[in-house]
Amino acid sequence: MRKETTLRALLVCPDKELTDLLQAALTKAEGVTVVRALDRYPSQAELARLLRSATPDVVFVSLRSLEEALAVARGVDVHVSGIQVAAIHDSCDSSLLLEVMRAGVREFLHPPFYLPALREALLRIHNLLKQRPRECDDTDLVFTFLPAKAGVGASTIALSFSAALSEIPKTRVLLADFDLNSVIIGFLLKLDNQYSLVHAAESASRLDDSLWPQLVSTIGQLDVIPSGRINVGFRIEPAQIGYLLEYARKHYRAVCVDLSGNLEKYAVELMQASKLIFLVTTAELPALHLAREKLSYLRAIDVEDRVAVLLNRATKRSAVGVTEVEKLLGHSVYMTFPNDYETVQKAVSEGAPVGRHTSLGRCFWRLAESLGGAKAVETKRRFVEYFSLLPAKYSLSPSSKKNG
Repeated sequence: MRKETTLRALLVCPDKELTDLLQAALTKAEGVTVVRALDRYPSQAELARLLRSATPDVVFVSLRSLEEALAVARGVDVHVSGIQVAAIHDSCDSSLLLEVMRAGVREFLHPPFYLPALREALLRIHNLLKQRPRECDDTDLVFTFLPAKAGVGASTIALSFSAALSEIPKTRVLLADFDLNSVIIGFLLKLDNQYSLVHAAESASRLDDSLWPQLVSTIGQLDVIPSGRINVGFRIEPAQIGYLLEYARKHYRAVCVDLSGNLEKYAVELMQASKLIFLVTTAELPALHLAREKLSYLRAIDVEDRVAVLLNRATKRSAVGVTEVEKLLGHSVYMTFPNDYETVQKAVSEGAPVGRHTSLGRCFWRLAESLGGAKAVETKRRFVEYFSLLPAKYSLSPSSKKNG
C-alpha cells in the first residue's frame, strides 16, 4: 500500500503474544500505523472516547472473549460510523468465524499472518473506507493569529476574541499559545498551571480525556494552553501538530492559535490547517511593511485566500487610514479596532480578557459573532464605524460543526 493510503489502527487484545505477532506483521506490511494498543476490552464509554481521540480507520479486536469482542465490534459502529473492524484470534476457528460474520465483521486474521494475505485484507479495508468513509464531526473552525511584528497586539486580540467566542451558547473554545518566544497569554491571564504547550506537544501521541484537563486552564467555556517559559529552541514536529489538532478539533467547536510571527515550520503547519489566518497589524509604517512581506509569503504558500487583515489601534486622526492601508498591502482590511490603551491596561491588571461592555470589547464580540453565528449584540451607532468586514464568504452558519 502506498504511503498516502496509510491506515490508523486501534488494537484491542488481552493476549500479549498475539499483539506482538500482529504488530510485527503490520510493520512489515506497511500502510498501517497502530495508534493505540489496549491489553483489555474497553467499556463502551472508554471505547467512545478512544474512537474520538485516536481517530482509527480500523479496529483489530481479539476474540479471546467472544462476548466482549462482539460488544466492541457493535460499539464501534454505534459511536463512529464507518470505522472498519477486523477480528484476530490465535487460530483459525470456523465456529468463531461464523459468529463474527453474523456480527458484520468481514475480516478474520490469525497467525502466522502471512504477508500477502495481510496486505490483501488491508487493501479490502481501505476500499471499504473509500466506499463508506468514517463519519467525522471534527470542527473546521481553526483560527490563527499572526502578528505583522511584535507589539501590534495580536495576543490581546487572540485572547479577547477567544473569550468572546466562548460566550456564544454551546461554543467551547480552545486558545493555544504557540508563541514560544514571548509566553504572553499566560501572563495576560495570570495563569499558574505547571503544564504548558511544550508538555502538550511532548504528549501529543497519547492525549486522552484524563491527560488533557491537566494541560489546560479553564475559564467558563474557554480552555487555555499557555506556552510556559520562554523556549526558543523547542521544536514542534508536524506529527505533534497533527495529533494536537486532531484532539482539539474533536473536543472544541473552535480552536484559536496565537503565533509568534516568526513563521516557524510548525506555525506554517497550523496556518495551512486554518479556516482563517488573522494577520494583525497597526497603521505604523514598519508594521505595514512587515505585514506586506508576510502577505507575500502567505501568497507563495497558497493560503492568501484565507487571510483576514485586522487593523489594530486605529484612530480617526491616523495619518494612514484604512483605504491607504489596503492600498499599501494590496489586501482588504477585515476589521479595525480602536486604540483603547486604558481598557487594555485594566484587563491586564485584572488578568482577564478585555471586558465585553467596553467599546473595544464590543469589537471583539462583533468579530466573534460574525464567525460563530451568534445573535447580534445591540451597539450604539458610533461603534459601527470601527468595522470593515470582508464579504460573506467568510461567515459561518450557526450549524457549524462541533458544539461544546
